Amino acid sequence: MNSNAPTLYPELEYLGSATRFIEEILQLIDQIPFFGGFSDQEIQALTGYMGCYGAPRKARLLTEGQTDSHMLLLLTGRAAVLKNDSQGVEKIVAEAGPGTTLGEMSMIDVSPRSASCVTTEPTDFAVLTRGSLNEIFINSPRLGNKLLLVLLQLTMRRLREANDRLLLHATDRFL
Repeated sequence: MNSNAPTLYPELEYLGSATRFIEEILQLIDQIPFFGGFSDQEIQALTGYMGCYGAPRKARLLTEGQTDSHMLLLLTGRAAVLKNDSQGVEKIVAEAGPGTTLGEMSMIDVSPRSASCVTTEPTDFAVLTRGSLNEIFINSPRLGNKLLLVLLQLTMRRLREANDRLLLHATDRFL
């Protein structure tokens, strides 16, 4: 069921299936918007497709430009989201804490990562791969569709937030 072999992050501690952390996930449900629309039973099913890892401070979880296809769900700890500027210098564009999902765009469209992610303190996180997402669609199409809708809503929310930030740099002049 879980295609998240420990080899996805060989330098990090593989903690096992996210199912092992179901009690913690259910206790943190209010802090994990990703699971907000799912029943406890659906969360249990989803965690069966996810693997968990433990990362120390300054561990690189995602790298801008890489073409891997998995997403992360931070369970504990914090991470910085980094983007390269025009000179190739990494700049912090966001901070992420428990309940934040990262990397979902690349998992869905299989495009290079648009940003990097580095832990700022020890962090535990769950991983959902594109392969596991495909398994969900095969084994539980209704759950797969619900998951895809949640991912679409997350992406749209982030797009709207990015548009709002762009407004800060807009000009009053009209061509």
